[in-house]
Amino acid sequence: MTSTHLQQTLQAHVGGMDCGGCARTIVSNLEQLPGIAEATVNFASERLQVKFDPALTNKKDIISRVTTLGYTVTPEVQAAANTITAVDSPTLLPARPINLVGWRFWLTTRRGQTVLLSGVGLLLGTIAERFFFLSLVAQGFYAVSLMVAIAPIIRAAWIALKLRRADMNLLMTLAAVGAAILGQWFQGALVIFLFGLGTTLQKFALSRTRNAIGNLMDLTPITATVKRDDQELSLPVTVIGLGEILTIRPGQRIALDGVVRSGESTIDQSPITGESLPEHKTVGDSVFGGTLNQTGFLEVEVTHTAEDTTVARIIHLVEEAQESRAPIQQWIDRFSAIYTPIVLALAATMAVVPPLVFAQPFQIWFYKALVLLVIACPCGLVIATPVSLISAIGAATRQGVLFKGGNALETAGKLQTLAFDKTGTITEGMPKVQRVHNLGTLADDLVLMVAASLEQRSEHPIAQAIAAEAVARGIELSVPASFMAVPGKGIGATLMGKTYFVGNRRLFADQGIGLSQDAQALLQQIESQGQTPVLVGSSGGLLGAIAVADGIRLESAAAVRQLERLGLDNIVMLTGDRRAIAQRVAQQVGIDSYQAELLPEDKLNVIQHLRQSSIVGMVGDGINDTPALAAADVSFAVGKLDTALETADVVLVGNDLERLGYAIQLSRRTLSVIKQNIAVALILNATFVFLGVVGLIGLPIAVLEDMGSSLFVTLNALRLFNFPAQRHNGNPFPRHGSKKTPVLE
Repeated sequence: MTSTHLQQTLQAHVGGMDCGGCARTIVSNLEQLPGIAEATVNFASERLQVKFDPALTNKKDIISRVTTLGYTVTPEVQAAANTITAVDSPTLLPARPINLVGWRFWLTTRRGQTVLLSGVGLLLGTIAERFFFLSLVAQGFYAVSLMVAIAPIIRAAWIALKLRRADMNLLMTLAAVGAAILGQWFQGALVIFLFGLGTTLQKFALSRTRNAIGNLMDLTPITATVKRDDQELSLPVTVIGLGEILTIRPGQRIALDGVVRSGESTIDQSPITGESLPEHKTVGDSVFGGTLNQTGFLEVEVTHTAEDTTVARIIHLVEEAQESRAPIQQWIDRFSAIYTPIVLALAATMAVVPPLVFAQPFQIWFYKALVLLVIACPCGLVIATPVSLISAIGAATRQGVLFKGGNALETAGKLQTLAFDKTGTITEGMPKVQRVHNLGTLADDLVLMVAASLEQRSEHPIAQAIAAEAVARGIELSVPASFMAVPGKGIGATLMGKTYFVGNRRLFADQGIGLSQDAQALLQQIESQGQTPVLVGSSGGLLGAIAVADGIRLESAAAVRQLERLGLDNIVMLTGDRRAIAQRVAQQVGIDSYQAELLPEDKLNVIQHLRQSSIVGMVGDGINDTPALAAADVSFAVGKLDTALETADVVLVGNDLERLGYAIQLSRRTLSVIKQNIAVALILNATFVFLGVVGLIGLPIAVLEDMGSSLFVTLNALRLFNFPAQRHNGNPFPRHGSKKTPVLE
């Protein structure tokens, strides 16, 4: 039992892991320490987090336990609460995923040095034996090569043995030691060298996907300038609390999420939202940590601490997604649980039965058994799915699509039906002026000027849409007098000495203003098109009407066409709006099937009905469609980023519907790659088990098969990382991956 209120947390980077099994080994060992409340290791990002009771254990013990397993640990430095530090202080830099690509790796890391020395020993031994016929000298070089490379493998094998797990380290150790017992020093050394080289090459291949998280972490400054007691102090972001005021100068990145309290500027939000153009921010506007202040000086009130910023939540989401297990992985786990013990039993039988029962030479059959030991662990099959998911999720993150796990990615690849919520998804969720109509007394611009002048100070969305349209047309507004507001109906005011009214039919009826036949016909025409008429008139009658409707997203029609090209013919739109409006929107974006006048529970029922006959996806903004999103097999969210992160399985960053088609294409390609990997791994394993049983291959070939299978599935999966994303017009999406524009490279 641990004391919750006394818990501390250790976060660190862990180096040296080869697969998800290594992560599970670390967790299993840490859980044996007293006082450990929770231990998690994310293989994809190589990050360790341990919650512990300091009264029962400490950080030193935790780090020591991990390092004894053969892994490296680099703790993230947590600043003290009262620390005041210069901006460039190196002690505050948290650990980043190590970049393994480059010659320095081979000379400066233990793994690289081990593989390099082992290879040199093999090379010198081969030269001594082949060219100088110095057999004993060659055996010495082979022995040194074997001993140098096998030490960390033996340590990992011993740990696996204590945990009663037959992992690849244990099998390789048995094979190499067995070869040495038989006097086959060259083959034993070659086995260990190839194994070390193969796992290292896998590290190289996977390091690129890990950089997606590393670049995200690099977005947010580690210090920020805080205004305290009329002084500006540079503090670590980890000690800045809610409500404190940050000062941000032009060219600086915003460190934490917050609200502008003073100043105005343009902000490059592309690393977070994917928006290609900078956004103007002024007092009261929200800003994201990690975005770039371009032009003005800002004072920002902190609304989220360092652990809870939008960037931090995205990082956490990506880490969890890359570590998650897709349903297809469950089948592989069940297969491996049966396959490995069977091959181990077969190897034991080959080593014992022929010599004892049939008086066969022990050395020959023992060697064959060693070959089978190497083949017994289907590494390629085991990593076929995880490495594909890591690569695909990394690729999606670069393109502004956040999958919350392997299950979401796999299900998206099998979609048969896709349902769209209308408001805020296909449409912008905000009213826009569609057209200004006049009845002959005033010109269109004068009708709009009257309405906008009366509405310019109103906070109603329709009033703001009318005022915005007038500004967009360059119309100069007048200041009304004798203002009168009638809640739920409209407004009246005196403008240039004459009284005007702007509102709905009920306002004009209350004022005793009759509507002519032409006026009635105009209003019916507007309503038949699924638009809302805003009446503009005076005591003498109706002067005109402004047709207002929820504006359709520019990319909605293109996104629907793209989905149809992908073979998703069953697309339906769900809305609580009137049938006429639903029909208009559906026709404009190219959706044939729609259902209107639905309450949130009605949308839920529709999704449940569709799921009875197909795999269903739901696309919404996470505001009033949350029940339907939860009921779908997989849900996609567009709209406000913080809301989307909480409500759906897949988040389309940047509020861009065209990324939906990319998400589905990537999911399908990922499933295809996983199936390719599984097929190749199964065929290779079955073939080499047969060849091993009949004695047609030796230990080096068996190791090459095992490492070759693993490298094939890794490299095949990494093709997903460069999966192209294009809009309907062939242009690529802006990439979320560099410090210039978007960031998840």
